[in-house]
Amino acid sequence: MEFTEKKLAELLNRPTPLNLPYTDLTGADLRGTNMKGANLFKANLENADLDGADLSGATLYKANLTGTNLTNTNLTDANLGRATLERAHLEGANLKNTKLKGAIMPDGTVHK
Repeated sequence: MEFTEKKLAELLNRPTPLNLPYTDLTGADLRGTNMKGANLFKANLENADLDGADLSGATLYKANLTGTNLTNTNLTDANLGRATLERAHLEGANLKNTKLKGAIMPDGTVHK
């Protein structure tokens, strides 16, 4: 599924958690957005900018986060199991209780 900038802005302004599995958000500007509890299962967020976003409790299982800016992102209690985080920027990200089993980390290693 692909979104125009206007359609994406409308979705992000909804009060309920986003349900966007398999969505292509390549290169999307999502800085500072509230995506708490979002379902982004197998979503493609390659090179997206999520600086300062709230993804606490979100499902990013098997998501593609290659080259994604996750600086200062809240990933508390998020599920990033088997996600690809190669070349992702995690400086200042809150990873408290984040599930990372099987995730490919920024340095290319697999989290156990």
